[in-house]
Amino acid sequence: MVTDDEVDDTAGDVDVACAINVHDYSTSPEPALVDMVLEENQRLREEVAQLRQQMEEITLQQRFGLQRFAGSDKDIRFFTRFSTYDHLMRFWQVIEPSLQYMMRVNRTSGEPPRQSTMVQSLLPVDQLFLFLNYLTMAVKQNDLADRYGIHQSTVSRIVLSWSNFLYSVLGAQCIWMSPEMPPEFKDYADTTVILDCTEVRCQTPTSPLLQSEVYSSYKSHCTLKGMTGMAPHGAVTFVSPLYAGSVSDKQLLVESGINKLLRPDSAIMVDRGFLVDNCVPCKVYRPAFLAGRKQMTAEEVRETQSIAHLRVHVERLIRSGISPVIPMVVISGATSLGMLW
Repeated sequence: MVTDDEVDDTAGDVDVACAINVHDYSTSPEPALVDMVLEENQRLREEVAQLRQQMEEITLQQRFGLQRFAGSDKDIRFFTRFSTYDHLMRFWQVIEPSLQYMMRVNRTSGEPPRQSTMVQSLLPVDQLFLFLNYLTMAVKQNDLADRYGIHQSTVSRIVLSWSNFLYSVLGAQCIWMSPEMPPEFKDYADTTVILDCTEVRCQTPTSPLLQSEVYSSYKSHCTLKGMTGMAPHGAVTFVSPLYAGSVSDKQLLVESGINKLLRPDSAIMVDRGFLVDNCVPCKVYRPAFLAGRKQMTAEEVRETQSIAHLRVHVERLIRSGISPVIPMVVISGATSLGMLW
């Protein structure tokens, strides 16, 4: 006869044996079960990857930035004035090493974040895209802040930072090139550059002395004045710093430093106001003056018409395309003074 104590001992042995079997981690699971778990794991990984890719695509479509318009050269031309996306990316590849160097210098120098040259709220390439939007479309900073989903003060810092950065990088590049003469310049084959001046309106200084310096009698307003040079084949090869609006064309040419690039066997083409024959080491093509005469000779009329026909290209360039280029290259000094509109 089995006593109650023996029954309890037997039940205890069974519970211990079950517990040992349940917690025996050295026991290998069935191969079929392992394969099922691995397949399910792989399937879930692929599903997560697909969902992540879909989220990135939706984010790119909704976010205003360069990648949103990367597939449309027409949009790239509208927002940046670069002819194609590939052209813009080539420009980015040129300046990116300098950007990385400047960011490393800022980190090692311990410069406060507020004064950092590059703002980190956007990718650097999107910062460049924003800056080009600001120049080419002349939109307000509040508009750009709304498009990019950032604060207006961040837009302001990006504009100022990239103005200073591009001034340093592009200002150090020599873009003077050997002339490639189009057929229209066959009578002026030694022309190296076509020069003209343009003025950018600025705020009126409070100082009467500064007002007199920046006041332009031509524009009847306070302005900053710069000089642009265009090669005969249409490329912009020279952009001067900005000077006070009251400076004369002759003085601006002397101060700009373009004389260092001119050679005795070259020539420049200018407007009537550039009386610079004794200031440059080369030939000057300029429309003729009446100089107290009743009329010009037939040869002077033909030459004047020919020069005017060729010079009109630089004037069109200033009106349509170069207007944002001058601020992009030399705006930094004026922007830091808060003078540009």
